[in-house]
Amino acid sequence: MFVRTDDKITTSQAAVFLTNTILGAGILTMPRSITQAMKTPDSWLTILLGGVIIVFVILLMVKLCQRFPGQTVFQYAGRIVGKFPGGLLCLLLILYFVITAGFEIRTLAEVTLFFLLEGTPIWAVTLPFVWAGTYLVCGGINSIARVFQIVLPITLFVLLVSFGVSLRIFDINNLRPVLGDGILPVFRGLKSSILIYTGCEVVMTLVAFMQHPNQAAKAMLGGIAIPICLYLLTVIFVIGGLSIDSIITSTWPTFDLVRSFEITGFFVERLEFPLMVVWLMQMFCNFCSFFFQASLGVSQVFKCSFMPVALGMVPLIFLSAMVPKSVQDLFTLGSAIGMMGLILFLLLPVLLSLIWLFRTKGLKQHV
Repeated sequence: MFVRTDDKITTSQAAVFLTNTILGAGILTMPRSITQAMKTPDSWLTILLGGVIIVFVILLMVKLCQRFPGQTVFQYAGRIVGKFPGGLLCLLLILYFVITAGFEIRTLAEVTLFFLLEGTPIWAVTLPFVWAGTYLVCGGINSIARVFQIVLPITLFVLLVSFGVSLRIFDINNLRPVLGDGILPVFRGLKSSILIYTGCEVVMTLVAFMQHPNQAAKAMLGGIAIPICLYLLTVIFVIGGLSIDSIITSTWPTFDLVRSFEITGFFVERLEFPLMVVWLMQMFCNFCSFFFQASLGVSQVFKCSFMPVALGMVPLIFLSAMVPKSVQDLFTLGSAIGMMGLILFLLLPVLLSLIWLFRTKGLKQHV
């Protein structure tokens, strides 16, 4: 295996890394989860509002990281809040990344079983992906970023073609009336819309690996803009094509949209298979990103070599993936992870920034 000694990423790679970390299984289930919370066709407004909030949080994370050049949150958290509270905080972050990696790989396995390998034991589908991810993660962040650069354009192409072709069943009336029940449903769906941006927390480690950290804000804004646009398009096309009544009862509404039409006379008459293949790759990228974050956290907190730690994480992540007993349990775990993400990564940068300001500006301490 070729391992770079200068494991740094460019500005564009950082943007792609953030995009691929956020774009996971959420796009397949997001139209249902938000519509169930809102019960109106105004989901696109909630996604926009959630996106604006996430942009501000990401900028706060970038500013915090730029105060500690070359260091990740696992290294500077202890400097801000003290050794013991910082260590405890880092352990919580590592636990979160392990559980999220297990969730992503289990979702990938469930989608594979549902559409391709019905009746296959779940462990037999999960293990090959875990080992492939281990190989990639052991290559370092640059190797992961280069794979992400290959996968993202393919994903965008297939997804946009699928949406373009679905225009034949698109009905603008399914998106009306706008704000028919007022503004309150938009706020009711805000929690679900923020949950789909889970993954933005990698900003707190990503900036440390950038060749040009002074361009971090530009890279991260570019990286978050793509998921916001894709989520917006997804919810508009899925609601416009299926209506909210169909979406609420569907397990994978985005797949159901693509399965609801055929392109007769074309080389590929049904697009659900290409979409499923690229989205499996996307979920694999998602899994590798969280796997890397968890391994990085353990190696930096306990000051160990990265590769043995990554190998040692394999059984933990596999066990984490095997915990849900059914798809329903998996969705429940997904909601719990979203809540953990909200608490850890929406409040964490705010809290750390406030403590840093208090110690440096108020107490005039050197942090």
